Amino acid sequence: MSTVKLKNLVKSYGDVTVVQGINLEVKPKEFVVLVGPSGCGKSTTLRMLAGLEEISGGEVSIAERVINDVAPKDRDVAMVFQNYALYPHLTVADNIAFGLRIRKVPKDEIRKIVTEVAETLELTPLLERRPADLSGGQRQRVAMGRAIVRHPKVFLFDEPLSNLDAKLRTQMRAEIKQLHKRLGVTSVYVTHDQVEAMTLADRIVVMSNGKIEQVGTPMELFNSPANTFVATFIGSPPMNLIEATAEVSDAGCYALFEGQRCLLPTLSQLSNGEEIIIGIRPEYIDIEPTENASAINVSIDLVETLGSEALLHCKFLGKPFVIKVETHGQLTHLESLNKLYFRQNAITVFDKKTTNAMIAADNK
Repeated sequence: MSTVKLKNLVKSYGDVTVVQGINLEVKPKEFVVLVGPSGCGKSTTLRMLAGLEEISGGEVSIAERVINDVAPKDRDVAMVFQNYALYPHLTVADNIAFGLRIRKVPKDEIRKIVTEVAETLELTPLLERRPADLSGGQRQRVAMGRAIVRHPKVFLFDEPLSNLDAKLRTQMRAEIKQLHKRLGVTSVYVTHDQVEAMTLADRIVVMSNGKIEQVGTPMELFNSPANTFVATFIGSPPMNLIEATAEVSDAGCYALFEGQRCLLPTLSQLSNGEEIIIGIRPEYIDIEPTENASAINVSIDLVETLGSEALLHCKFLGKPFVIKVETHGQLTHLESLNKLYFRQNAITVFDKKTTNAMIAADNK
C-alpha cells in the first residue's frame, strides 16, 4: 500500500532552515493538501518528496521504502506542475505517451493506454493538437494525463491550478476530485488557496514558517482551529477575532470587551481577569435571538451584496469584523441592524499569549 511518511524532515539552505523537522503520514488512497502562505515550505516539502530537492535531514518513505537517496525517476511518483511542462512541438497524444516511450513500452500498449487516459480526461478530440492550440484547462488535463499513464504509487501536484482563471479553477477542482475517486491513488497537493484545500482534501496540512500548524479534515480545521493562524487562514471570510478579558465566576465564563459581555464555553483552564482572544466564524453569527446566545450591540458600516448572501462589515476595538448572512432577496433590514447574537457553542477561545486554542471542558 502506498503510504507516504515524512519523519523529522528538514531542508536548509546554508544557515537558513525553510522546513523545520516536520512529521506527516499520508494514508493509502488519501488526498492530502499542504496549504499555507508563500514561503511556508510547502512546495519545498513536495519537491523533497519528488526528489527534486536534496533532503538536509530526516527521512522520506513511500510504501515503507526509504527514498532519501533514490533518484526521482525511480521513486514511482508522478508530478503535475504549475506551468504544465508540456513539449510544445509534440501533439497531445505524444505528450501523454512521452514517458511510456522513454521506458520502451510496446507501441500497441502505448496506443491503448493513451486512448484510455484521453477518454477519462475527455481529451480524445484533441489528441492531434499541440499545446499552443489548447486552453489552460486543456493543457492542465494533458499534464495530468501524462502523470496518469505512469500508474504511479503517488501523485504530486504543485499548485496546478494557479495559472487558470476563476471559472476554470472551479471546473478543474471538480475534475481532479472526481479523478482521484476513480483512480484511488495516494495524492499530495500543494496550494496557497484555502478554497482549493477545503474542496479537494481528505485532510489538510496547514504550514507556516517551515512548520506544521495543524493537520485535520477540512471541517475540523474550520470548526476547531488549533491557533489564531489557522483560524484566520482557513475560511473565507476568515474567523473574526476580538481581544477580550475573561470573567469567571460560579455563574459561568464570559468575555468582556468594549463594555459588552459575551457568554463563553465552559473552560476549566480559564482564569478571572485573563487576557484572551475570542473567535467566531462570520457564518455562525446570528441576527435574530437564539438559545444560549449573547446580544452584542453593533453599528454596521457596510453591506456587501453577494446575491443570495451578504457580508456585513463593522468594527470591534477598531478592528474589522465581518458577518455573513442570507439576504432572502432583501437588504433593507440588514442596513439598520443594531444587534448581533454570538452563540456560546460557536465561539473559540484563544490564549492571548500563546495564540493557541483553549479546549472546552466537555471536549477534553
